[in-house]
Amino acid sequence: MDLGTDTRSDRALLSDLSEGVKVRQAALVKEWIDIATWATRNIVTSPEQAATIVDGIIDTGVPIAGAGAPLVSEFNLMELIAVLGRSPDGGRAYVGRIIECAWRLPNIYAAVVEGRLEPWRAERIADLTHPLNAEAAAFVDRQLAAVGGVGWAQLERLVQEAVIRFDPERAEAERQAANEELFVDVHLDQIDQHGRVRVDATVDAADGHDVDQALNRRAIQRGKLGDDSSLGVRRARSLGDIARQDLSLDLLFTDEETGEVVAQSPGRKVELSVHITDTTLTSDDEDNPFANPVGRWDQGRAPISIAQIKEWLRARDTTIIVRPVIDLADCVPVDSYEIPDRIRRRVELRDHQCRFPSCPKQATACDLDHAKPHGQGGVTCPCNLVPLCRRHHRAKTHSRWRYTIVLPGHYLWTSPNDRHFLVGPDGTRALDPPRSPDPDE
Repeated sequence: MDLGTDTRSDRALLSDLSEGVKVRQAALVKEWIDIATWATRNIVTSPEQAATIVDGIIDTGVPIAGAGAPLVSEFNLMELIAVLGRSPDGGRAYVGRIIECAWRLPNIYAAVVEGRLEPWRAERIADLTHPLNAEAAAFVDRQLAAVGGVGWAQLERLVQEAVIRFDPERAEAERQAANEELFVDVHLDQIDQHGRVRVDATVDAADGHDVDQALNRRAIQRGKLGDDSSLGVRRARSLGDIARQDLSLDLLFTDEETGEVVAQSPGRKVELSVHITDTTLTSDDEDNPFANPVGRWDQGRAPISIAQIKEWLRARDTTIIVRPVIDLADCVPVDSYEIPDRIRRRVELRDHQCRFPSCPKQATACDLDHAKPHGQGGVTCPCNLVPLCRRHHRAKTHSRWRYTIVLPGHYLWTSPNDRHFLVGPDGTRALDPPRSPDPDE
Protein backbone atom coordinates (compact mmCIF):
# COMPACT_ATOMS: atom_id res chain seq x y z
CA MET A 1 0.00 0.00 0.00
CA ASP A 2 1.37 3.39 -1.03
CA LEU A 3 0.54 5.67 1.90
CA GLY A 4 1.68 8.70 -0.07
CA THR A 5 -1.25 8.44 -2.52
CA ASP A 6 -3.91 9.07 0.15
CA THR A 7 -5.12 12.62 -0.59
CA ARG A 8 -7.61 12.89 2.26
CA SER A 9 -7.24 15.86 4.56
CA ASP A 10 -6.71 15.33 8.29
CA ARG A 11 -10.31 16.36 8.84
CA ALA A 12 -11.56 13.70 6.41
CA LEU A 13 -9.19 11.09 7.82
CA LEU A 14 -10.38 11.72 11.37
CA SER A 15 -13.97 11.63 10.18
CA ASP A 16 -13.39 8.22 8.57
CA LEU A 17 -11.71 6.95 11.74
CA SER A 18 -14.63 8.17 13.83
CA GLU A 19 -17.05 6.40 11.54
CA GLY A 20 -14.95 3.24 11.81
CA VAL A 21 -15.17 3.38 15.60
CA LYS A 22 -18.96 3.59 15.37
CA VAL A 23 -19.09 0.61 13.01
CA ARG A 24 -16.82 -1.43 15.27
CA GLN A 25 -18.88 -0.54 18.35
CA ALA A 26 -22.11 -1.46 16.56
CA ALA A 27 -20.64 -4.82 15.55
CA LEU A 28 -19.55 -5.49 19.12
CA VAL A 29 -23.00 -4.62 20.48
CA LYS A 30 -24.55 -7.01 17.95
CA GLU A 31 -22.10 -9.68 19.13
CA TRP A 32 -23.31 -9.12 22.70
CA ILE A 33 -26.94 -9.51 21.62
CA ASP A 34 -26.18 -12.66 19.62
CA ILE A 35 -24.26 -14.22 22.52
CA ALA A 36 -27.12 -13.45 24.91
CA THR A 37 -29.50 -15.10 22.42
CA TRP A 38 -27.18 -18.10 22.17
CA ALA A 39 -27.21 -18.37 25.96
CA THR A 40 -31.00 -18.59 26.07
CA ARG A 41 -30.83 -21.55 23.67
CA ASN A 42 -28.12 -23.44 25.49
CA ILE A 43 -29.32 -23.38 29.08
CA VAL A 44 -28.80 -26.55 31.12
CA THR A 45 -30.29 -27.47 34.48
CA SER A 46 -27.62 -29.89 35.70
CA PRO A 47 -24.48 -28.41 37.33
CA GLU A 48 -22.49 -31.33 35.87
CA GLN A 49 -23.25 -30.04 32.34
CA ALA A 50 -22.61 -26.39 33.13
CA ALA A 51 -19.64 -24.25 32.11
CA THR A 52 -17.60 -23.13 35.11
CA ILE A 53 -14.65 -20.80 35.58
CA VAL A 54 -11.06 -21.99 35.93
CA ASP A 55 -8.48 -20.79 38.44
CA GLY A 56 -5.07 -21.76 37.05
CA ILE A 57 -5.40 -25.45 36.21
CA ILE A 58 -8.17 -26.12 38.74
CA ASP A 59 -11.85 -26.12 37.76
CA THR A 60 -13.49 -24.16 40.57
CA GLY A 61 -17.02 -25.41 39.92
CA VAL A 62 -18.25 -21.78 40.01
CA PRO A 63 -20.57 -20.92 37.07
CA ILE A 64 -19.27 -18.38 34.54
CA ALA A 65 -21.93 -15.86 35.66
CA GLY A 66 -23.25 -15.05 39.13
CA ALA A 67 -26.13 -16.48 41.13
CA GLY A 68 -29.45 -16.15 39.32
CA ALA A 69 -27.96 -16.19 35.82
CA PRO A 70 -28.60 -19.32 33.72
CA LEU A 71 -26.16 -22.21 33.51
CA VAL A 72 -25.01 -22.83 29.94
CA SER A 73 -23.72 -26.03 28.33
CA GLU A 74 -19.99 -26.52 28.84
CA PHE A 75 -19.46 -28.44 25.61
CA ASN A 76 -21.60 -26.10 23.47
CA LEU A 77 -19.71 -23.14 24.93
CA MET A 78 -16.46 -24.64 23.62
CA GLU A 79 -17.84 -24.38 20.08
CA LEU A 80 -18.99 -20.78 20.57
CA ILE A 81 -15.55 -19.79 21.87
CA ALA A 82 -13.82 -21.47 18.94
CA VAL A 83 -16.05 -19.56 16.49
CA LEU A 84 -15.29 -16.30 18.33
CA GLY A 85 -11.57 -17.06 17.93
CA ARG A 86 -10.83 -16.57 21.63
CA SER A 87 -8.70 -18.67 23.96
CA PRO A 88 -10.64 -21.20 26.09
CA ASP A 89 -10.24 -19.41 29.42
CA GLY A 90 -10.51 -15.90 27.96
CA GLY A 91 -13.56 -16.87 25.94
CA ARG A 92 -15.33 -18.38 28.95
CA ALA A 93 -14.73 -15.21 30.93
CA TYR A 94 -15.94 -13.02 28.04
CA VAL A 95 -19.19 -14.95 27.53
CA GLY A 96 -19.69 -15.11 31.29
CA ARG A 97 -19.49 -11.30 31.56
CA ILE A 98 -22.14 -10.86 28.87
CA ILE A 99 -24.45 -13.34 30.61
CA GLU A 100 -23.76 -11.57 33.91
CA CYS A 101 -24.90 -8.26 32.41
CA ALA A 102 -27.87 -9.63 30.46
CA TRP A 103 -29.42 -11.45 33.43
CA ARG A 104 -28.11 -9.84 36.63
CA LEU A 105 -27.32 -6.27 35.54
CA PRO A 106 -30.22 -5.38 33.21
CA ASN A 107 -29.61 -1.63 33.43
CA ILE A 108 -25.95 -2.08 32.50
CA TYR A 109 -26.89 -4.41 29.62
CA ALA A 110 -29.47 -1.93 28.32
CA ALA A 111 -26.88 0.86 28.44
CA VAL A 112 -24.52 -1.25 26.30
CA VAL A 113 -27.22 -2.17 23.77
CA GLU A 114 -28.33 1.48 23.51
CA GLY A 115 -24.77 2.70 23.02
CA ARG A 116 -24.61 4.66 26.29
CA LEU A 117 -21.88 2.48 27.85
CA GLU A 118 -18.79 0.99 26.24
CA PRO A 119 -18.82 -2.83 26.38
CA TRP A 120 -15.36 -2.97 27.98
CA ARG A 121 -16.60 -0.87 30.89
CA ALA A 122 -19.58 -3.17 31.33
CA GLU A 123 -17.21 -6.16 31.35
CA ARG A 124 -15.21 -4.57 34.17
CA ILE A 125 -18.40 -4.05 36.17
CA ALA A 126 -19.44 -7.68 35.53
CA ASP A 127 -16.09 -8.90 36.88
CA LEU A 128 -16.74 -7.04 40.13
CA THR A 129 -20.34 -8.20 40.55
CA HIS A 130 -19.81 -11.86 39.61
CA PRO A 131 -19.09 -12.98 43.21
CA LEU A 132 -22.07 -11.06 44.67
CA ASN A 133 -25.36 -12.64 45.58
CA ALA A 134 -28.35 -11.68 43.43
CA GLU A 135 -29.60 -9.00 45.84
CA ALA A 136 -26.19 -7.29 46.06
CA ALA A 137 -25.73 -7.37 42.27
CA ALA A 138 -29.18 -5.81 41.76
CA PHE A 139 -28.26 -3.06 44.27
CA VAL A 140 -25.11 -2.21 42.28
CA ASP A 141 -27.09 -2.21 39.02
CA ARG A 142 -29.72 0.18 40.48
CA GLN A 143 -27.13 2.52 41.98
CA LEU A 144 -25.17 2.79 38.74
CA ALA A 145 -28.37 3.45 36.78
CA ALA A 146 -29.24 6.26 39.22
CA VAL A 147 -25.87 8.06 39.33
CA GLY A 148 -24.59 7.33 35.81
CA GLY A 149 -20.88 6.94 35.17
CA VAL A 150 -18.53 6.55 38.14
CA GLY A 151 -14.79 6.07 38.51
CA TRP A 152 -13.28 2.65 39.18
CA ALA A 153 -12.39 3.47 42.78
CA GLN A 154 -15.97 4.60 43.46
CA LEU A 155 -17.30 1.49 41.72
CA GLU A 156 -15.16 -0.79 43.91
CA ARG A 157 -16.41 1.03 47.02
CA LEU A 158 -19.99 0.57 45.79
CA VAL A 159 -19.44 -3.18 45.37
CA GLN A 160 -17.89 -3.41 48.82
CA GLU A 161 -20.89 -1.55 50.27
CA ALA A 162 -23.19 -4.06 48.57
CA VAL A 163 -21.27 -6.96 50.12
CA ILE A 164 -21.41 -5.48 53.62
CA ARG A 165 -25.08 -4.54 53.29
CA PHE A 166 -26.47 -7.70 51.69
CA ASP A 167 -23.89 -10.38 52.56
CA PRO A 168 -22.37 -9.49 55.95
CA GLU A 169 -21.19 -13.04 56.66
CA ARG A 170 -19.14 -13.04 53.50
CA ALA A 171 -17.73 -9.60 54.31
CA GLU A 172 -16.53 -10.81 57.70
CA ALA A 173 -15.09 -14.04 56.24
CA GLU A 174 -13.18 -12.03 53.63
CA ARG A 175 -11.80 -9.75 56.31
CA GLN A 176 -10.53 -12.70 58.34
CA ALA A 177 -9.15 -14.50 55.28
CA ALA A 178 -7.21 -11.49 53.95
CA ASN A 179 -3.99 -12.52 55.64
CA GLU A 180 -4.27 -15.99 54.09
CA GLU A 181 -3.81 -14.46 50.64
CA LEU A 182 -0.13 -13.63 51.02
CA PHE A 183 1.98 -14.95 48.15
CA VAL A 184 5.22 -14.70 46.22
CA ASP A 185 5.10 -15.62 42.53
CA VAL A 186 8.19 -16.04 40.37
CA HIS A 187 6.89 -16.21 36.78
CA LEU A 188 9.35 -18.78 35.44
CA ASP A 189 6.91 -19.62 32.62
CA GLN A 190 7.10 -16.06 31.27
CA ILE A 191 10.82 -15.62 30.70
CA ASP A 192 11.65 -12.94 28.14
CA GLN A 193 14.28 -12.94 25.40
CA HIS A 194 16.89 -11.52 27.78
CA GLY A 195 16.52 -14.26 30.39
CA ARG A 196 14.46 -12.17 32.83
CA VAL A 197 11.30 -13.00 34.77
CA ARG A 198 8.83 -10.97 36.80
CA VAL A 199 8.42 -11.48 40.55
CA ASP A 200 5.10 -10.52 42.17
CA ALA A 201 4.36 -10.61 45.88
CA THR A 202 1.90 -9.57 48.54
CA VAL A 203 3.52 -9.89 51.96
CA ASP A 204 3.02 -8.79 55.53
CA ALA A 205 3.91 -5.10 55.84
CA ALA A 206 6.64 -5.76 58.43
CA ASP A 207 8.15 -8.48 56.24
CA GLY A 208 8.00 -6.13 53.28
CA HIS A 209 9.87 -3.48 55.26
CA ASP A 210 12.60 -5.99 56.17
CA VAL A 211 12.96 -7.15 52.57
CA ASP A 212 13.19 -3.56 51.38
CA GLN A 213 15.88 -2.77 53.94
CA ALA A 214 17.87 -5.91 53.11
CA LEU A 215 17.80 -5.18 49.38
CA ASN A 216 18.85 -1.57 49.95
CA ARG A 217 21.71 -2.64 52.21
CA ARG A 218 23.02 -5.20 49.73
CA ALA A 219 22.58 -2.76 46.82
CA ILE A 220 24.68 -0.17 48.66
CA GLN A 221 27.35 -2.79 49.38
CA ARG A 222 27.41 -3.77 45.71
CA GLY A 223 27.94 -0.13 44.81
CA LYS A 224 30.86 0.20 47.24
CA LEU A 225 32.42 -2.95 45.75
CA GLY A 226 32.42 -1.46 42.26
CA ASP A 227 29.02 -2.30 40.77
CA ASP A 228 28.18 0.88 38.85
CA SER A 229 24.65 -0.23 37.85
CA SER A 230 21.62 1.81 38.84
CA LEU A 231 20.13 1.32 42.30
CA GLY A 232 17.17 -0.56 40.82
CA VAL A 233 19.42 -3.02 38.99
CA ARG A 234 21.56 -3.56 42.09
CA ARG A 235 18.45 -4.22 44.20
CA ALA A 236 17.24 -6.80 41.67
CA ARG A 237 20.61 -8.56 41.64
CA SER A 238 20.71 -8.46 45.43
CA LEU A 239 17.54 -10.55 45.53
CA GLY A 240 19.41 -13.31 43.71
CA ASP A 241 22.35 -12.90 46.14
CA ILE A 242 20.04 -13.50 49.10
CA ALA A 243 18.53 -16.59 47.43
CA ARG A 244 21.91 -18.09 46.58
CA GLN A 245 23.11 -17.55 50.12
CA ASP A 246 20.23 -19.76 51.26
CA LEU A 247 20.88 -22.34 48.49
CA SER A 248 24.52 -22.59 49.55
CA LEU A 249 23.50 -24.04 52.94
CA ASP A 250 23.36 -27.77 53.59
CA LEU A 251 19.73 -28.20 54.63
CA LEU A 252 18.78 -31.19 56.81
CA PHE A 253 15.28 -32.63 57.00
CA THR A 254 14.08 -35.40 59.34
CA ASP A 255 11.24 -37.71 58.38
CA GLU A 256 8.96 -37.72 61.42
CA GLU A 257 7.71 -41.26 60.75
CA THR A 258 10.94 -43.09 59.90
CA GLY A 259 13.45 -40.84 61.64
CA GLU A 260 15.47 -40.76 58.44
CA VAL A 261 17.63 -37.66 58.04
CA VAL A 262 17.82 -36.31 54.50
CA ALA A 263 20.58 -33.91 53.49
CA GLN A 264 19.63 -31.62 50.66
CA SER A 265 22.59 -30.79 48.44
CA PRO A 266 23.39 -27.09 48.12
CA GLY A 267 23.12 -24.85 45.08
CA ARG A 268 21.10 -24.49 41.92
CA LYS A 269 19.73 -27.62 40.21
CA VAL A 270 19.61 -27.58 36.40
CA GLU A 271 18.15 -30.20 34.08
CA LEU A 272 19.48 -29.28 30.67
CA SER A 273 17.43 -30.37 27.64
CA VAL A 274 19.33 -29.66 24.42
CA HIS A 275 17.14 -29.66 21.30
CA ILE A 276 19.46 -30.73 18.48
CA THR A 277 18.81 -29.87 14.83
CA ASP A 278 20.99 -30.17 11.76
CA THR A 279 22.32 -26.65 12.43
CA THR A 280 22.88 -26.84 16.17
CA LEU A 281 26.20 -28.65 15.98
CA THR A 282 27.62 -25.85 13.79
CA SER A 283 26.33 -22.96 15.91
CA ASP A 284 29.85 -22.04 17.07
CA ASP A 285 30.94 -21.44 13.48
CA GLU A 286 30.62 -17.67 13.02
CA ASP A 287 31.15 -17.97 9.25
CA ASN A 288 28.29 -20.44 8.82
CA PRO A 289 25.08 -18.56 7.82
CA PHE A 290 23.01 -21.56 8.98
CA ALA A 291 24.42 -21.57 12.51
CA ASN A 292 21.71 -21.68 15.19
CA PRO A 293 22.92 -20.19 18.49
CA VAL A 294 19.47 -20.38 20.08
CA GLY A 295 18.29 -22.65 22.88
CA ARG A 296 14.84 -22.99 24.45
CA TRP A 297 13.85 -23.13 28.09
CA ASP A 298 10.99 -25.63 28.22
CA GLN A 299 9.52 -24.28 31.44
CA GLY A 300 9.48 -20.75 30.12
CA ARG A 301 8.63 -21.74 26.51
CA ALA A 302 10.93 -19.01 25.27
CA PRO A 303 14.07 -18.80 23.10
CA ILE A 304 17.28 -18.35 25.08
CA SER A 305 20.67 -17.32 23.78
CA ILE A 306 23.59 -19.72 24.16
CA ALA A 307 25.41 -16.98 26.10
CA GLN A 308 22.55 -16.80 28.61
CA ILE A 309 22.56 -20.58 29.09
CA LYS A 310 26.31 -20.57 29.70
CA GLU A 311 25.93 -17.82 32.30
CA TRP A 312 23.27 -19.79 34.17
CA LEU A 313 25.33 -22.99 34.15
CA ARG A 314 28.45 -21.24 35.41
CA ALA A 315 26.75 -20.02 38.61
CA ARG A 316 28.50 -21.21 41.73
CA ASP A 317 27.37 -24.53 43.22
CA THR A 318 25.25 -25.43 40.17
CA THR A 319 24.36 -29.10 39.69
CA ILE A 320 23.67 -30.13 36.09
CA ILE A 321 21.44 -33.17 35.47
CA VAL A 322 22.22 -34.92 32.17
CA ARG A 323 19.55 -37.11 30.58
CA PRO A 324 19.94 -39.49 27.59
CA VAL A 325 19.14 -38.05 24.16
CA ILE A 326 15.42 -38.24 23.31
CA ASP A 327 14.59 -38.85 19.66
CA LEU A 328 11.17 -37.27 19.10
CA ALA A 329 10.72 -39.36 15.95
CA ASP A 330 11.09 -42.56 17.95
CA CYS A 331 7.91 -44.66 17.94
CA VAL A 332 8.19 -47.70 20.19
CA PRO A 333 4.82 -48.80 21.68
CA VAL A 334 4.23 -50.62 24.95
CA ASP A 335 1.60 -53.28 25.63
CA SER A 336 -0.04 -51.60 28.62
CA TYR A 337 -2.63 -48.79 28.83
CA GLU A 338 -0.45 -46.96 31.38
CA ILE A 339 1.95 -44.48 29.79
CA PRO A 340 5.63 -44.77 30.78
CA ASP A 341 7.50 -41.58 31.68
CA ARG A 342 9.82 -41.93 28.67
CA ILE A 343 6.86 -41.88 26.26
CA ARG A 344 5.13 -39.04 28.11
CA ARG A 345 8.32 -37.00 27.89
CA ARG A 346 8.49 -37.51 24.11
CA VAL A 347 4.88 -36.38 23.62
CA GLU A 348 5.36 -33.32 25.84
CA LEU A 349 8.50 -32.27 23.97
CA ARG A 350 6.75 -32.76 20.61
CA ASP A 351 3.52 -30.86 21.30
CA HIS A 352 4.40 -28.51 24.21
CA GLN A 353 0.76 -27.69 25.04
CA CYS A 354 -2.85 -28.91 24.92
CA ARG A 355 -3.81 -29.62 21.31
CA PHE A 356 -7.42 -28.38 21.55
CA PRO A 357 -7.99 -25.27 19.40
CA SER A 358 -6.28 -22.21 20.93
CA CYS A 359 -5.71 -23.82 24.33
CA PRO A 360 -2.45 -22.55 25.91
CA LYS A 361 -2.24 -25.13 28.74
CA GLN A 362 1.26 -26.64 28.92
CA ALA A 363 1.52 -30.30 27.99
CA THR A 364 3.18 -31.10 31.31
CA ALA A 365 -0.15 -30.23 32.99
CA CYS A 366 -2.28 -32.25 30.54
CA ASP A 367 -3.67 -35.76 30.26
CA LEU A 368 -2.41 -37.88 27.37
CA ASP A 369 -5.35 -39.04 25.26
CA HIS A 370 -5.25 -42.21 23.18
CA ALA A 371 -6.34 -40.88 19.76
CA LYS A 372 -7.57 -44.38 18.92
CA PRO A 373 -8.94 -45.74 22.21
CA HIS A 374 -6.82 -48.44 23.79
CA GLY A 375 -9.87 -50.67 24.13
CA GLN A 376 -10.36 -50.50 20.36
CA GLY A 377 -6.81 -51.52 19.52
CA GLY A 378 -5.13 -48.15 19.93
CA VAL A 379 -1.49 -48.50 20.95
CA THR A 380 0.26 -46.74 23.80
CA CYS A 381 2.83 -45.00 21.63
CA PRO A 382 3.78 -41.35 20.92
CA CYS A 383 2.12 -41.61 17.50
CA ASN A 384 -1.26 -42.36 19.17
CA LEU A 385 -1.00 -40.04 22.20
CA VAL A 386 -2.13 -36.41 22.28
CA PRO A 387 -1.87 -33.96 25.22
CA LEU A 388 -5.28 -32.60 26.22
CA CYS A 389 -6.00 -30.61 29.37
CA ARG A 390 -8.61 -32.17 31.63
CA ARG A 391 -11.45 -29.96 30.38
CA HIS A 392 -10.83 -30.65 26.70
CA HIS A 393 -10.11 -34.33 27.35
CA ARG A 394 -13.62 -34.52 28.78
CA ALA A 395 -15.00 -32.69 25.75
CA LYS A 396 -13.42 -35.22 23.38
CA THR A 397 -14.63 -38.15 25.51
CA HIS A 398 -18.16 -37.04 26.45
CA SER A 399 -19.26 -34.67 23.66
CA ARG A 400 -19.21 -34.59 19.86
CA TRP A 401 -15.84 -32.81 19.60
CA ARG A 402 -13.53 -35.05 17.53
CA TYR A 403 -10.03 -34.84 16.10
CA THR A 404 -7.92 -36.67 13.53
CA ILE A 405 -4.12 -36.88 13.52
CA VAL A 406 -3.09 -35.46 10.15
CA LEU A 407 0.67 -35.67 10.76
CA PRO A 408 2.66 -36.03 13.99
CA GLY A 409 1.92 -32.81 15.91
CA HIS A 410 -0.87 -31.71 13.49
CA TYR A 411 -4.54 -32.29 14.42
CA LEU A 412 -7.80 -31.61 12.59
CA TRP A 413 -10.65 -30.91 15.03
CA THR A 414 -14.36 -31.07 14.17
CA SER A 415 -16.81 -29.25 16.45
CA PRO A 416 -20.33 -30.50 17.28
CA ASN A 417 -21.73 -28.28 14.50
CA ASP A 418 -19.10 -29.40 11.98
CA ARG A 419 -16.74 -26.42 12.24
CA HIS A 420 -13.14 -27.38 11.48
CA PHE A 421 -9.93 -26.23 13.16
CA LEU A 422 -6.38 -27.22 12.28
CA VAL A 423 -4.05 -27.26 15.30
CA GLY A 424 -0.29 -27.54 14.86
CA PRO A 425 3.06 -26.09 15.92
CA ASP A 426 2.05 -22.71 14.43
CA GLY A 427 -1.18 -22.44 16.43
CA THR A 428 -4.85 -22.82 15.52
CA ARG A 429 -6.38 -22.04 12.13
CA ALA A 430 -10.12 -22.08 11.40
CA LEU A 431 -10.65 -23.82 8.06
CA ASP A 432 -14.30 -22.94 7.49
CA PRO A 433 -15.11 -19.82 5.41
CA PRO A 434 -17.66 -17.36 6.87
CA ARG A 435 -21.17 -18.58 6.20
CA SER A 436 -24.43 -16.71 5.90
CA PRO A 437 -26.87 -17.32 8.78
CA ASP A 438 -29.61 -17.65 6.13
CA PRO A 439 -29.52 -21.25 4.77
CA ASP A 440 -31.15 -20.08 1.52
CA GLU A 441 -28.27 -17.71 0.67
